[in-house]
Amino acid sequence: MTIGIIQSLQGLQNSEAQFNQAAQSIAQGQASSPRQGDTVDLSAQAVALIQAKNSFEANTAALKVGDEMTQALLKAIG
Repeated sequence: MTIGIIQSLQGLQNSEAQFNQAAQSIAQGQASSPRQGDTVDLSAQAVALIQAKNSFEANTAALKVGDEMTQALLKAIG
């Protein structure tokens, strides 16, 4: 069970990093490819933000299930 918690926490950190990278790219107006000059591919960055959000939600749900399982186990023991 501890491995699942560690993996979920790492997933949350990865989601945060992906979200921050996409947000920073949008804020700074970085080009997604050299041919586009100073423009940002907003659709690609929006997809990255949505993926980060979905990943964050999935990892949060996994942590909640782990917590529920732990609570159920403690009730069964006690």
